[in-house]
Amino acid sequence: MKVAGLILIVVGFIGLAYGGFTYTTHKKELDMGPIQVEKKVQHSIPIPPILGAIALVAGGAMVFSSRKPSE
Repeated sequence: MKVAGLILIVVGFIGLAYGGFTYTTHKKELDMGPIQVEKKVQHSIPIPPILGAIALVAGGAMVFSSRKPSE
């Protein structure tokens, strides 16, 4: 449960700090024997700030609730 909480904290921080993330894929445009042309396509996945905040709070709650109570 602690690991899932830490993952939610990281995703929430990325959502708040960067507003999402982008990644690049390579698409083959032309393939004529030894001649190949590729096109780089960037994809963006936006994360709304409210979801980032919710993930951050939920992750913190998961991490702190998994601790053993001190006696």
